[in-house]
Amino acid sequence: MTDRTAVGVDVGGTFTDVVLLRGADLVTAKVPSTADQSVGVMDGIEKACERAGVAPDALDDFAHAMTVSVNALLEADGARTALVTTEGFRDVLEIGRQERPSLYDLDAEKPEPLVPRRRRFTVDERATVDGVERRVDLEAVRTVAEDVRASGAEAVAVCLLHAYAHPENEAAVAEVLEAELDVPVSVSHEVLAEFREYERTSTTVADAYVTPAIDAYVGKLVERAAAAGVPEPSIMQANGGITDAGTVREHAVRTCMSGPAAGVVGARASVGALAEGRDLAGLVTFDMGGTSSDVSLVRDGEVERTTDASIGDRPIRTPMVDVTTVGAGGGSEAWVDAGGALRVGPASAGADPGPVCYGRGGTVPTVTDANVVLGYIGASTSLGGELSVDVEAARDALADLADEAGLDGPLAAARGTYRVANATMTRAIRAVTLERGHDPRNFGLVAFGGAGPMHAAALAADLGVGTVVVPRACGVLSAYGLLVADEKHDAVRTRREALATVDPAAVESAFDDLESGVRGECSDPERAVVTRRADLRYAGQSFELTVPVDRPFDADAVAERFHAAHETTYGYRMDEAVDLVNLRAEATVDRPDVEVAYDAPGDARVGEREAHFGGEAHETPVYDRERLAPGSAVAGPAVLEQDESTVVVPPAWTASVEPDGTVVLTEGSR
Repeated sequence: MTDRTAVGVDVGGTFTDVVLLRGADLVTAKVPSTADQSVGVMDGIEKACERAGVAPDALDDFAHAMTVSVNALLEADGARTALVTTEGFRDVLEIGRQERPSLYDLDAEKPEPLVPRRRRFTVDERATVDGVERRVDLEAVRTVAEDVRASGAEAVAVCLLHAYAHPENEAAVAEVLEAELDVPVSVSHEVLAEFREYERTSTTVADAYVTPAIDAYVGKLVERAAAAGVPEPSIMQANGGITDAGTVREHAVRTCMSGPAAGVVGARASVGALAEGRDLAGLVTFDMGGTSSDVSLVRDGEVERTTDASIGDRPIRTPMVDVTTVGAGGGSEAWVDAGGALRVGPASAGADPGPVCYGRGGTVPTVTDANVVLGYIGASTSLGGELSVDVEAARDALADLADEAGLDGPLAAARGTYRVANATMTRAIRAVTLERGHDPRNFGLVAFGGAGPMHAAALAADLGVGTVVVPRACGVLSAYGLLVADEKHDAVRTRREALATVDPAAVESAFDDLESGVRGECSDPERAVVTRRADLRYAGQSFELTVPVDRPFDADAVAERFHAAHETTYGYRMDEAVDLVNLRAEATVDRPDVEVAYDAPGDARVGEREAHFGGEAHETPVYDRERLAPGSAVAGPAVLEQDESTVVVPPAWTASVEPDGTVVLTEGSR
């Protein structure tokens, strides 16, 4: 534990969340997100500093997570990008892979490429996995540079055939383009030194596509922070680790899923020990914000990560926290489809105008409006500490929805909206548990986000989960995660050969090069701890599993780890040769430990109101969560309110308060 004063800020679709930690004292704030996200960020910092009684220029650290890159990819409004690739491979980006999103749908369409064909250019060169066969003509590259300039491109991606193995031609092309053009250039062997042409091209294009937006946003935020005397922000990456602002301006694709990654890291840090004490197989993290819900797993105390993710149906192969996202959040709009069925999302009311109950001009009912009508949010509830709730406006909007759906009044429409949203989120949880061979009944459910704790117990009941954990900073947990996240840097290199015939010395040399690279990116290379991993597969397979690798490299030990991992993942192992595919290195620099003080007076009950559970109305006690004493217990039905979130305790559930302020919900039959 340290006496530092640090602030973490996470930008969401509806709210910008802030956590300020001064020694062991925790202060939170939530402000509406703004079109220029940096404005909302600085507003949030000022609000948190005012609550904490500290000046912004007294902050020691500032960590940040954002949605700039993922929004650009999802909404297809990134930079006008050009692609330079090997002659004959101009259409790799459009051809993609054989699989289709819907196997039997003859009308299924793939997403439009981020780079249209008219901005895809080629150069005459050739490299194989064994070396460069034909050098690139630099004069021809200068001609391509003129064509790129004429296309109006604002960024360029360079991805040449087999550049992951032999990048000489690619580096030469990039050098000419950088000299001739005044736009950022993303190079595949720097973005993703890994085989598979389509995925490498897609990831490199994504990096180029979001680089101008990230560069402009981070640059603007650095300037605003400096003007306020706030330290330069460190930025959360998709891999669950932070890095400096300069690094993400050069490698923008690493910021994809920045906010969700921070939430999972915060969940692991805040309740990981509690999970071990209750003998749970792991934790399912459930983050329900204003626009979407994010679900992930924490097993063996570690955040699950992946290198095989997609955003907007486009593969992004940068290492990232393994998060499944669905379009069901507090701001998700309820509507009736052509068949008369009630639907929820993916469209969201966002922060402006927001749900109808905000009184900011919204007219379409949302999940938040349903929670108001159900009594989970009351007229006296202060959303984010400052927004009031217009109950009658929410009721009127849901009455209109009920008329359209043929339901019996606003209460029926609210129940339907709540259940439909829950069904969507339950499917997401099943996707990361049952569909991967994990029984959710053996896990605890960690609920956070502004809306997550209102829905968590209902989801748990549907899944047979008996323990729901709600961290104290649940409404702003992604912001809290920024304060406890370590610094991380990753690197990968493809090395495809039979494991039985590898030269251990050559593999060690390759690992040494990777380790040197990731250490060089660290703020304090001497403190960095480097972990080695390898991707392996049975000969003939088209997918890999990643296993740890010890020093020195031992092929037999690595093979046994792969066999065991395959059996754990798929239920069997094979008596087949094992292929080495990729080598990976990850450098970690630990952040200072965080301990948060919690001392509540215990006189927490503030009133009661009618709330609806399972089709029945209950006079439900309402508590100020921040006044619930450690060791106390509250029997459901009950509502526990705090500025940034609300915990709903249904009948037959009990909420108990841990020494650090964490609330644990348990179902009565367990």
